[in-house]
Amino acid sequence: MASNRKLPFGYQMKFGEHIPQPAEAETVRWIYQTYLAGASYKSLVGELQERGVAYDEGRLWNKNMVARILEDQRYIGTDHYPAILPEEWFRSAQERRRDRAAPVKKTPAQMELRRLCGSSPPAWVEQQTLALLNRLIQSSESIATDQTGVEEPAEARNLRRELDEMLRTPPVNEKRAREIAFQIAGRRLKSIGSEEYETLRLRRLYRNHPLMEELEQELLRESVQRITYRGKRIQVRLKNGQIVEGGQLP
Repeated sequence: MASNRKLPFGYQMKFGEHIPQPAEAETVRWIYQTYLAGASYKSLVGELQERGVAYDEGRLWNKNMVARILEDQRYIGTDHYPAILPEEWFRSAQERRRDRAAPVKKTPAQMELRRLCGSSPPAWVEQQTLALLNRLIQSSESIATDQTGVEEPAEARNLRRELDEMLRTPPVNEKRAREIAFQIAGRRLKSIGSEEYETLRLRRLYRNHPLMEELEQELLRESVQRITYRGKRIQVRLKNGQIVEGGQLP
C-alpha cells in the first residue's frame, strides 16, 4: 500500500533532524534547473518517471507533485530545513509560475483577427497580416475588382450610338447632347456592382492610412472579410471580394 509523505520530497529525518536525502535533493535541483530552462510540467513528469527516483513509494509522478516542489520555500532553508538550492532559483521559479498562470490579454486587433480566422491563429498569421496590410497601404492602387468581360448596358450603348450620330451631323443640338451624355453616365453608374464601390472605398481607406507598427482593429474590421491560412501562408479576402496572399515566412 502506498504511503503518504510526511517530509517534503528531498529530505529525510536522521537523529531527530531534517537533512537532505541525496538522490531526492539532486532531483529537486534538477527540477528547478529544467523548469527554469523552459520545461513544462508535463515534460518534467515524463522525464521524472524515466529517472527512476520515486516521489513516494508505489506512486508515479504527476503535475501536482511537481507543482508542490516548485512552490515549497523550505528548499531555500526555512522552517528549520537546510537549504538544498539557491534562493535565486526559487524566486525565479515563482516568477515563471506567475507569468504562466496569468491569462494572456489579447489586444482588440488580435480579437478581431481571431474572428476573421474563425479561431485563434498562430503568431505568424498576425505578422503576415500586418505585412500584407502595410503593403496595401503603400500600394493602394493594387486594390482592384476584376471587371473583365463586363459589358456596357444595352441602353447606354444605344444612347452612345445616338450621341455619336448627333455629333457627326452638325449643327449639334448641344442641350440634347448634354442630356444624352448624362443619361449614358447614369446607365453606366447603375451597372457598377457593389464590388467596385467597395474597391473605391478601400483604395481611399488604405491611401489615407499611415503604415502600422502593429495591427489595428478598425482597419481589419473596415476592410477585411475573411482570413485563411495554410502551410505558413495567409489569404486575405478583402470586402470587395479580392483575395490577396501574404508572403512565405522563413
